[in-house]
Amino acid sequence: MGKKVFLDLKLNDIANTVEKGVEAIAAIGVTMTTVHAYPQVMRAAARGAKGSSLCVLGVTVMTSLTQDDLREAGIEIPLEDLVARRTVQAREAGLGGIVASAAEARVIRAITGPDMAVVTPGIRPAGADAGDQKRVVTPADALRAGASHLVVARPIVAAPDPLAAAQAILSDMRGV
Repeated sequence: MGKKVFLDLKLNDIANTVEKGVEAIAAIGVTMTTVHAYPQVMRAAARGAKGSSLCVLGVTVMTSLTQDDLREAGIEIPLEDLVARRTVQAREAGLGGIVASAAEARVIRAITGPDMAVVTPGIRPAGADAGDQKRVVTPADALRAGASHLVVARPIVAAPDPLAAAQAILSDMRGV
């Protein structure tokens, strides 16, 4: 149908499973897919996507997590440093981009330059409810920080008037 599909599966498994899964995703013509940004996972995903047009994105740190959440999981590295480390590893693995909060987009752009996609979920219009997202940014601020793609769902689908909500978000983006 000529549509671009973003298959946000956040794969995280043994290398063989990730590689074969990404091969299958590439074979059906998906445009972008996601894997967790662990070095072995990213290398396997890059092998699975080799020779295709699939853009594999490494999910650095979920936008629903804070430094306290990382600490609770046993991760002591500062959140921004972890995102930077995983971005370097994604670039070295040959991925096409990164998924991270737009709060870290400037750090990511400094590492990747203009060539990698920087996909930012947790996008909320000014004054909108953050919901379960903890590191939210407005659409315009995300673009100013270096995001190439914005993930916006609940502010539109949960709005009383989804069309008006989408138009307001586009208007905010045009201001950049």
